[in-house]
Amino acid sequence: MPERQFFQPEARTKVRDAIVAIEAQTSAEVVVAVRRQSCPYRHIDVGLGSLASFISLLLLLFLPWDFAVSWMPVEVLIAFGVGFALSTVYWAPKRWLVGSSKLHETSWRAACTAFHENGISRTSGRNGLLVFVSMLERRVHVVTDIGIDPDGLGAAWQESLAAMQQAVDRTDFESFLQALLSIGPVLGAAMPHAEDDVNELPDEPDMS
Repeated sequence: MPERQFFQPEARTKVRDAIVAIEAQTSAEVVVAVRRQSCPYRHIDVGLGSLASFISLLLLLFLPWDFAVSWMPVEVLIAFGVGFALSTVYWAPKRWLVGSSKLHETSWRAACTAFHENGISRTSGRNGLLVFVSMLERRVHVVTDIGIDPDGLGAAWQESLAAMQQAVDRTDFESFLQALLSIGPVLGAAMPHAEDDVNELPDEPDMS
């Protein structure tokens, strides 16, 4: 799965180095969180497993071959397990069934939760920023504290956000990394780094 490149040890190191490079330019405190998924969507797994078991039952009943009736419950149960397992591994059908708006809503809620769980709102200058990536949903959300005005960061900020989103759409880690680095000069222009800035949040990315 191409998503795996976002979770390799070298990816963690590169993201940490990118955070350090960004924070050398700005007083903003940057945290990056990467999730495999914002929600397991188990109802989709159960639904696809049920569909697989129903199809297997139809085949057992109507194919012009003899099947042992005593084994049919087992075979139907196996079909359910296969459908369920495939749904957890191959995400494209799940994304299609969940729908774009639900994917966006779910990942945004997860981003807001991660913002608070990582203590980003507790910086002294209220200048924390979370870049939240959710791979199943193919979404990037940037959550900022009240000390950062996203609307005042201009077109370059929007271009950086769009570049991160496009990179995640393509599951292209290196492009995501370059897009992440591009927010450094934008934040630095609005919130320049000061000599007495204290690093209040960990640079290590939160990946799970």
